[in-house]
Amino acid sequence: MPRLGDELWAQRRRHVLTSAWTSFARDGFHATSMDQIIAATGMSSSAVYRYFRSKDDLIDATAQEALELIGGLFARLMAADPPPTPDETLRMLVTDLRGRSEQEGYDLSQLAMQAWTEALRRPHLHEMVTAYYRSTQANFTELARRWQAAAYLGPTADVDAVAALLTTMMPGLIVLEHLGDGTSAAQLIAGISGLASAATPVENVRAAAPERPARRRS
Repeated sequence: MPRLGDELWAQRRRHVLTSAWTSFARDGFHATSMDQIIAATGMSSSAVYRYFRSKDDLIDATAQEALELIGGLFARLMAADPPPTPDETLRMLVTDLRGRSEQEGYDLSQLAMQAWTEALRRPHLHEMVTAYYRSTQANFTELARRWQAAAYLGPTADVDAVAALLTTMMPGLIVLEHLGDGTSAAQLIAGISGLASAATPVENVRAAAPERPARRRS
């Protein structure tokens, strides 16, 4: 068989991958067979196996792409000067997530949820997911520093804590989009503002906390 050019090879590999996504979105990773994926591609089995050696390889590629949903958005956020305000950033996050559901036949954010559960049983995927969310939190920390420099955040704000809050919030947005009624940017902004107005300084919380009795050693 003649060697395919790089562009055609990439196009056919992508076709196999998106065919798998449609099957995974409908039936889940484990209920989907390679035969189903091959049938969805309209290609021969030998042609499909040129691009992916197994269903696990397809799951790995799916998980990697699903977990990188936010990558392009971060690039836009970091390129903006001045940076978008926190309110604008939340709106961009919600809008970007909603846009994923416009893909015909699959939604990568839904496949991200499947990737989370798959990561609990496969060490390779666990490392991938962990590294991704560490990177996401680092990006949010840098964004929070830029907010602070632009006076969107107070000078004493803990940028690492802000990043932890936003990183924790992202999976919740995806879950509510697929298993709940969704969440609007306006709700998020109002909720965060409400928490901020009701927050008690950490030193006051510590001072008011009852002293814990010492544990008895057996």
